[in-house]
Amino acid sequence: MKVTVLAVGKVKEKFYRDALAEYQKRLGRYCSLSVVEVEDEKTQQDARGAEDAMVLEKEAKRLLTRLPKDVYCIALAIDGKKMDSIAFSQHMEKLWGMGNSHIVFVIGGSLGLHPSVLEAADEKLSFSDMTFPHQLMRVILLEQLYRGFRIANHEPYHK
Repeated sequence: MKVTVLAVGKVKEKFYRDALAEYQKRLGRYCSLSVVEVEDEKTQQDARGAEDAMVLEKEAKRLLTRLPKDVYCIALAIDGKKMDSIAFSQHMEKLWGMGNSHIVFVIGGSLGLHPSVLEAADEKLSFSDMTFPHQLMRVILLEQLYRGFRIANHEPYHK
């Protein structure tokens, strides 16, 4: 099983990098995990409308260029499907059972994802109605993947 996290921007804060490294290490026994980062576009604090659209479009081109062919793509989006950890684990098992050996999770930048990326995805997944910093979302995603593998393997996990 191969999992790729395709994300906009670099993780700058050490505490996020440390958490990501820990979950990458833990996930190593369950899957082949890779993280692919594309450059984020600088946005003005007071940017609106057309400027935001231009930023999203530039980031989308970078993401779509790096999105491998023949993968199952899940875009993280606030309006995506919500599920609890057990349902997420079962969903991942189902996808792998259907022959999807490579799953790519796409995380947008501070403005989210351009519609072209959402359209390219096989599904949209939401972890909450709340908005999270995109760097923190990577940590949350890896933690839920780890938890999902533990659940699928009938191993203890914190409830």
